[in-house]
Amino acid sequence: MGRSRKRISKRSARRSSKRLKKPPEASCAAEAAAHRGRFTMYRSAKFWDRVADKYAATPIRNPKAYEATLDQVRGLLAPTDTVLELGCGTGTTALALAPSVSRIVATDVSDAMLAKGRDKARDQGVANVEFLVADTSDAPSGPFDAVLAVNLLHLIEDMDGALSDIAARLKPGGVFVSKTFCTPERRNLIWWFIQTGLPVMQAVGKAPYFAKLATAELDAAITRAGFTIEQTQMAPGKDPRRTIVARRTD
Repeated sequence: MGRSRKRISKRSARRSSKRLKKPPEASCAAEAAAHRGRFTMYRSAKFWDRVADKYAATPIRNPKAYEATLDQVRGLLAPTDTVLELGCGTGTTALALAPSVSRIVATDVSDAMLAKGRDKARDQGVANVEFLVADTSDAPSGPFDAVLAVNLLHLIEDMDGALSDIAARLKPGGVFVSKTFCTPERRNLIWWFIQTGLPVMQAVGKAPYFAKLATAELDAAITRAGFTIEQTQMAPGKDPRRTIVARRTD
């Protein structure tokens, strides 16, 4: 009886497969890209979940520069704005900016990071920040008045895709603020570590994906995604991170 059902099932499957049309190449490519994106998110989430406790306990390296960045962002926001932060980590930036806006949606791929952000929001009495698990592709659609990506773009493999996702979530004329690690032009200790030490750490699971971005490459990618760059600023000292303020052009 079971064998008969198998034979009927196989014949039905063959007939059905003959009637089905082959999917267009574009659909196959999109499906493959989506699969890669989901796998990359999963792999990244596992890494950040694992290091969440250490990350949360690590003090901000340059508090003065960080406060200057916060002040710069506050100057771009209005009390009625809704803001999307991508790669929010444990929510430090979202919670610091919360009094300046109406609402912030803070997203990250790591559940463990977000749990710490929710704890901090509760302890600080902040009620207008919502923490959600998401990457750039499945974050809420908005549209938002502003999108923030602080210390994020250099950790994304498909940066062009991510920037397109960001542009789609902004209102026309909305502001996009990013702070991104760029490879130093001079061959200093940071440059040598990126070239030699970082690959070893990645091979043993001690470091995530990390793009080797030149400042010109970063600027070009943001412009290519439909943004007009209004301000750029390198961090002080030897810190190779670049802050960019850009607006959606249409």
